[in-house]
Amino acid sequence: MTTKRPTLADVATLAGVSTAAVSYVLNDGPRPVSDALRAKVLAAADELHYRPDRNARALRRPRKWRQLGLLVPDLTLPLYAALAGRLEIEARARDHLTMIGNTGYDPERELEFTAAFTDVGIDGLIVVGAVNTPEISKSCRRARVPVAWVHSRRGPVDTPAPLVCADHVAAGRLAAAHLVEVHHCRDIAFVGGFTADDVEYGDRETVALRHEGFVSITGSSTLIHTDLTPQGAYRAVSARLNSGAAPPHGLVVGTNGQAAATMRAVTDAGLRVPGDIRIVGFDAGTNQNFGQITLTSSQQPIEIIARHAIADVLDRATTDDSVERTPMPVTLDRGESCGCRPGTDPSAPDPLRMIPRL
Repeated sequence: MTTKRPTLADVATLAGVSTAAVSYVLNDGPRPVSDALRAKVLAAADELHYRPDRNARALRRPRKWRQLGLLVPDLTLPLYAALAGRLEIEARARDHLTMIGNTGYDPERELEFTAAFTDVGIDGLIVVGAVNTPEISKSCRRARVPVAWVHSRRGPVDTPAPLVCADHVAAGRLAAAHLVEVHHCRDIAFVGGFTADDVEYGDRETVALRHEGFVSITGSSTLIHTDLTPQGAYRAVSARLNSGAAPPHGLVVGTNGQAAATMRAVTDAGLRVPGDIRIVGFDAGTNQNFGQITLTSSQQPIEIIARHAIADVLDRATTDDSVERTPMPVTLDRGESCGCRPGTDPSAPDPLRMIPRL
């Protein structure tokens, strides 16, 4: 049986004072009270274990700050951390605080956060990499909370809504074309997985689009299947390189979370990056610039994506949800993993910056 939460009136009854007097004590005004009365009220509140109802207090008080909910799959990944940071900045500029739920690509956790956030009265929900799109959409429609969908989503939405995302197919083309056209790689493999058998919790929709772009350049679908985890990438790449077959000239790694594991698998197999195998990935963060070698990667326009997502939830009246949004352009950030280096011929890697053969 649930115990009834003590109220301000219960405190007043126990202390033998008016509810107004209790309010003056607990809210430190607006009228002064004697030390004796204050002590009596606080003793009664302590005895009853009384705590103010913060939701009710918020409803009575004019608010400068309102709230947005944000669901992200994994804040340890550079892309999602950068998106969350930029969304928080954009929201704050419009007098909104951001509550963040780290979902781990878990559909049940997505729904739990959605229900919790709508219960506290958010003005909108931004969902990055949704895997339970239909149920989130239904829940928000019932709560009359607008939703912005960012990066990718799995399943149909309950009501029409555009997806705010980069052009993932173009990103795959860009990564593969760099290896083929700049570095003249003839044999390139794609590291990743994009089927339900490959991946349960992970961004398989985005990887599928990147692989599509990769195939459009290479003309082949040479694929090293992984479950999109670092451990899975290390195992799969190691197995391929230790199989006795000739190693590929280049690798396109479908997600940033697998990039470091892929490079480690290459060096553990006694090969060099980029001397033996050139590598291109996606969504590298600036914190990765201080490793032994920098990752060449296709990059998304984070600021533009964040701005559109905030507009989708806060400017709902002027947003036409029936219009498909064109995926946003991507760029290539050249690092050392492919053999590029500022001020040198990109097709001639500097051996001093290569990861040494182990």
